[in-house]
Amino acid sequence: MILPIVTIPAALLRQQTKPLTKQELARKETQQLIDDMLETMPASHGIGLAAPQVNHSVRLTVIATDRKPLVVVNARIMQTSKDMENDEEGCLSIPGVYGTIPRHARIRVTFLDRKGKKITLRAQGLLARVFQHEIDHLDGILFVDRTNKFSTPITEEQRRTFVAHKNHNS
Repeated sequence: MILPIVTIPAALLRQQTKPLTKQELARKETQQLIDDMLETMPASHGIGLAAPQVNHSVRLTVIATDRKPLVVVNARIMQTSKDMENDEEGCLSIPGVYGTIPRHARIRVTFLDRKGKKITLRAQGLLARVFQHEIDHLDGILFVDRTNKFSTPITEEQRRTFVAHKNHNS
């Protein structure tokens, strides 16, 4: 089922998410949420989707760049490169707004797959960027928190909403 995307100023987007236990991950409801997120992401023209964006405060995201979609549970970035790359990002939860964001060029991340198997992955380029963006979502951070360089015009009202929303929920 395609789920509705939560957009700002929804408070859920600014909250720290709860890790999933292996028992919670195995539940039918969680597996259905994963299936729904895997369906919602491409239908919404996204390459990553975090559970808070579909109204669930758990550490779950799905990612699809140029490979088979990844189900990412309880992700933690274990190592980052010192070198950074600037590139444009957008977000399904902030439609129509884009900005240049610095991200680590390479990362090492650990997570559980949908079956609860621990995965360690080295990522670079777009995949590293998407992991960092989606993990930010799980920590209540939005890409607008990481830039003042917007490539699309934003109004002063939008800018105030981003800042007020961040400060209110920090």
